[in-house]
Amino acid sequence: MGSAGGTVKAKKETVELLPTLALRDTVHFPGQINTLHVVREPSVRAVRRALESDGRVLVFSQRDMAVEEPKAVDLHEIGVLSEILQSIPMPDGGLRVALRGLSRIRVDRLKMERGLFLSSFFLIADDSSGGAEVDALERACVDSFSNVVALNREIPPEALQGIAGIEDAGLLADTILHHLPLRANQKQELLEELDPVRRLDRTLRALKHEEQILELDAQIKRRVEKELGDGQREYYLREQLRIIQQELQEREDRVGETDEYKERVLDAKMPEEALVKAMAELRRLDRSPPASPEGMVVRNYLDTLVELPWSIRTQDRLDVAAAAKHLDEQHFGLEKVKDRILDYLAVRQLKGTLRGPILCFIGPPGVGKTSIGRSIADAMGREFVSISLGGVRDEADIRGHRRTYVGSMPGRIISGLRDCGARNPVIVLDEIDKLSRDGQGDPTSALLEALDPEQNERFIDHYLEAPFDLSAVLFIATANLIENIPPALRDRMEVIQFSSYTDAEREEIGRRFLLPKAIEDHGLTRDQIEVPDSTLRSLVLDFTREAGVRSLHRQITTLCRKAARQLAEKKATRVVMDPARAQEFLGWPRYKRSEQHLIDQIGVACGMVVGESGGEVIPIEVSLMPPVSDRPELRLTGNLGEVMKESAYAALTYVRAHANTVAPGASMKMDVHVHVPEGAIPKDGPSAGLTTAVALVSAFSGRAIRGTVAMTGEITLRGRVLAVGGIREKVLAAVRAGVGSVIIPAENVPDLDDVPKEALEQIDVHPVSDVAQALSIALV
Repeated sequence: MGSAGGTVKAKKETVELLPTLALRDTVHFPGQINTLHVVREPSVRAVRRALESDGRVLVFSQRDMAVEEPKAVDLHEIGVLSEILQSIPMPDGGLRVALRGLSRIRVDRLKMERGLFLSSFFLIADDSSGGAEVDALERACVDSFSNVVALNREIPPEALQGIAGIEDAGLLADTILHHLPLRANQKQELLEELDPVRRLDRTLRALKHEEQILELDAQIKRRVEKELGDGQREYYLREQLRIIQQELQEREDRVGETDEYKERVLDAKMPEEALVKAMAELRRLDRSPPASPEGMVVRNYLDTLVELPWSIRTQDRLDVAAAAKHLDEQHFGLEKVKDRILDYLAVRQLKGTLRGPILCFIGPPGVGKTSIGRSIADAMGREFVSISLGGVRDEADIRGHRRTYVGSMPGRIISGLRDCGARNPVIVLDEIDKLSRDGQGDPTSALLEALDPEQNERFIDHYLEAPFDLSAVLFIATANLIENIPPALRDRMEVIQFSSYTDAEREEIGRRFLLPKAIEDHGLTRDQIEVPDSTLRSLVLDFTREAGVRSLHRQITTLCRKAARQLAEKKATRVVMDPARAQEFLGWPRYKRSEQHLIDQIGVACGMVVGESGGEVIPIEVSLMPPVSDRPELRLTGNLGEVMKESAYAALTYVRAHANTVAPGASMKMDVHVHVPEGAIPKDGPSAGLTTAVALVSAFSGRAIRGTVAMTGEITLRGRVLAVGGIREKVLAAVRAGVGSVIIPAENVPDLDDVPKEALEQIDVHPVSDVAQALSIALV
């Protein structure tokens, strides 16, 4: 604004010293007429001295209004050269004086002589200023002053007439300031503003502030008058004072709040782009009303920015030997998984950085995918964050909401970083295969930028609107089935398979980890409860049948709760949980192995499959019925997927094409019904073709299938048995089910290296390359 204004010129007045007035609690402006009641003796003498000469007098305001006998140092340097228009004696010995301001002056020399102040001075003249900007300022001031006059009854309406024809910026400002009800120190500051355009600009700000005060005062009056009656004037005045004080206090709090946020923003050491956003929001916060929704949005945004660990990171411990020891202490088994993780950490130890592919743990529930991620964080000395993605279908859960409403928030990744307080944690993205998509966006695609090492240095969260560097984060994803992970996301991850535990491994995990933890969690000691190995073995074999150890953990905690109750009720001082006592507390075994499901049956074959919960053995049933039409039909039930339906069609085609070999003399003109029990559970996958073919041959030929045989494999129309996946899970499931023999594709023999030796010792494995070989083994 100073560039638009004129320069300020000052010249020394050459006349002799002029008498000087010291004013208390008032400030005069050039070009304005003021009336004073002069009482103090030095001031009376100064007026009389001026009247004896040319009537001119210098007017200065006191710095401290409480000083009764001011000295030279007690007066401001800037004052007004005035002329006395009228002087009327008063009964108290004082004078009633009318003064008209002539020009701004700066004191040169001030002295006390013969009981009055005399001063020499510099005249300060305003240069005329013009231009569009000055014109705009003048109009704005006139409009705002009109509003103030309309709201403030103490300003006479004639004041508007006095400014209507003023074109000089400085004079216009002085005229308006003369009428404004400002404090003396505020007026003195504006008197000392020598640049006319800047003075006019500051006058406009003072006018706007006065407008707000007057409007608020009117609101307060209307509110209080509405609530109170005419007879409660005292209460009205007190309420008015309280509201005014409240508004003033809120303004003071706002100033302190803005300063506090600014200090926190600078302490956060955020990058330049984020700092620019934060400063812009600080200015918005300073302008917004305290309780407005906009203010709440800005505060939440600033809180998120300052709480993010822009420059905070923990010190990594990339010691492979220590990590190996830690993993062995926390987890039993999973040797190949541990080996791969240690390879990963060894490379990072040598390279000094953790940039690289994202690890993805694939395996059934309860095998330790998430907990081993926590162990990796502990071994490296990093913070741990777990983000569950199951059922997430909104892209905003990953990238955050845009700041368009009060409830907006950052995405889960940024929220996790804010909560852990470090920019290099281990973040486990749980159930990444459970992501879904709908009309609100594709969260899977939103994860691509976060998980891609080439892009995540500038990850943009919609809430932050500024990039955040995720390159120091170690991401670990977990899933049950790799087929459910989109290819684009799977391509950015390195898959590590977690296999099912054997019964011996689950028993050992229960003994080493689950039982001691459950005893501690339930406030027990080893002297108060004893769980023999036979009980653990019974829990593994008879009460649980799973790939992981979650059910086993639940059964152990149940026993501990029962023992705690026995001790609390003083029924025992030590509880021995032998198998009989455990059955008393847990009920009858759910999976008690019997020979009932291992009997030979016609048209019922046991197939081995892999689901989200690991390997399972499921029966496939086939029944034949006389055809209801000339064309035999194939009916499929059991909530089968498209792949299993195609396997059934292929198996039936093979049987009919080789009827003379596999079922000589049998009629092929029969309706066929293929059923997989537990129809409420969806079933799909390329491994049921061989099982369906064996069941069909059994039904057409009338030969029973051995109940102790389970099988897996896909077939072609020519009867060739194709390789399938998940051999380890399937063989372990067969062992858990008590099956004595399994039939697998010959091409899967190398996969037997992944099966534990103790499991292979309990079961006979028959590799086959065509259906005929499988029939010779499976059929009685």
